[in-house]
Amino acid sequence: MKICAIIPSYNHYKAIGNVVARLHQANLPIFIVDDGSDEPARSIITALENAEEQIVVHRLASNQGKGTAVMAGFNLAIAAGFTHAVQIDADGQHDLDALPQLLKLATENPNALISGQPVYDASIPKGRKIGRWITHVWVWIETLSLRITDSMCGFRVYPLAAVEKLMAKEPIGSYMDFDTDIMVRLFWRGVAPIMLPIKVIYPPDNTSNFKLWLDNWRITKMHTRLFLTMLLRLPHILMHRPPQIAKSDHWSSLSERGAYWGLKFCAWAYRLLGRQGCKFVMAPIVFYFYLFGFQQRRASKDFLTRALKRPPSFAEGYHHHMNFAMRALDVFIAWTGGISQDMVVPENSAELTEMVSNPRGALIIISHIGNMDISRAVLDNKTRERMTILVHTHHAENYNRILRKFRPEAAVNMFQISNIGPETIIDLGQRIERGEWIVIAGDRTSVLSKEHRIAVPFLGEDAPFPQGPWILGSLLECPVYLLFCMQKEKHYSLTMERFADNIELPRNNRAEKLRSYIEKYAARLEHYSMQSPFEWYNFFDFWAK
Repeated sequence: MKICAIIPSYNHYKAIGNVVARLHQANLPIFIVDDGSDEPARSIITALENAEEQIVVHRLASNQGKGTAVMAGFNLAIAAGFTHAVQIDADGQHDLDALPQLLKLATENPNALISGQPVYDASIPKGRKIGRWITHVWVWIETLSLRITDSMCGFRVYPLAAVEKLMAKEPIGSYMDFDTDIMVRLFWRGVAPIMLPIKVIYPPDNTSNFKLWLDNWRITKMHTRLFLTMLLRLPHILMHRPPQIAKSDHWSSLSERGAYWGLKFCAWAYRLLGRQGCKFVMAPIVFYFYLFGFQQRRASKDFLTRALKRPPSFAEGYHHHMNFAMRALDVFIAWTGGISQDMVVPENSAELTEMVSNPRGALIIISHIGNMDISRAVLDNKTRERMTILVHTHHAENYNRILRKFRPEAAVNMFQISNIGPETIIDLGQRIERGEWIVIAGDRTSVLSKEHRIAVPFLGEDAPFPQGPWILGSLLECPVYLLFCMQKEKHYSLTMERFADNIELPRNNRAEKLRSYIEKYAARLEHYSMQSPFEWYNFFDFWAK
């Protein structure tokens, strides 16, 4: 594989230098296509050309649209012998930290189209958000598939052989209709899409080249053209369906599925119909996700087979998914004041009282079983402020953002540990001394440090568990607790278990001690899993080798 980068630009010059620098750090030859920019953008873009660093600037005489600029870049890349091209916009909206993962997916799947799936913050204009959703629905109709979760992202890796054949045979949108048009047409030709969640922002000083009325009209015409073409070519399109590509079995590769709009819909249903009415409304939605969430359904079946000691029925698998949906609903109800503190009953109040009264903090290991969020939701603000939750990915950040929209005080201190270092340990140690509780999950391996895990017995077979929580406990030199919150008939049972006064990892038998701590934790996790198998919410291959 020979991979290059293509940057189309029209009057974007404020962020393009940083985009070029980051692509150059990844050792990618770069083609910048200036789509007839005005000054000062024209001069700034021209100055970026550097033959020694393989940065080529190609200028179009006049502004001809984003699609024309990208296709001009494709032709330059093909002529230079490249097999793949990273397309990225010049305005700096896309999180370039995702570039290594994008390239990794392209290397593993050279015939696929690797595309970003935007994860927006609050800066996205509401009109753009609504417009994107309309396009999503049309694309699902045009492809007779839900596999393209976002067709408008300008951060992708294209297989150029397939692109060259497509450009030779069919016209492709020249303006803002380009990204969707080419993705749908490649799908029709059997090019599988792989979607990667990527953070996207709308900077306050961002210059948008999207012409509201004109580009929306172009997009409308594009969807009409695609829909009619799909009807005319239906037999051919069905014969060339892209192959299903197995995704990474690491939990972080699973993106949120309709989180924001789903929660808003459930909020409306709950306020209008109450919990039972909302459950009735949610049932067909959950059934849809159960049918089409192949990876999650397979993981659910695998776990339930182990926990129940027999294969689950179709109805039990659906019940597992429905239980997860009701868990999310109960969390929303709790955050909006619909569930009182009395609904969460401590099982061993002595341990809980001891931890709360201790002026020094503690490390709390939680798991993705039961409903930890509901226990946090019913806490008073003073107690909740003592908690700092360590997270690995944007999933948790986005979830926190969603909750904050419904109830501002729902936000909790979150600490990203994607790049943990000595300064992080010092910071967390200071929090412990101030009496805070550091909360971390003990059942999911790190996103970046997948090799830092130990396989121990869990439900009849070795499963990988992270070393990180136990190493962190040894560095913080504080008490360690396990916390579980399980549903018991009409209330939730909160169990606080003192796991260790201190995690000790002596140098002479460090690996052995680490394994013993993880085995002890896995045994407790297995205990609760066997008690309440339908409250297990790790919907990925937990035993993946």
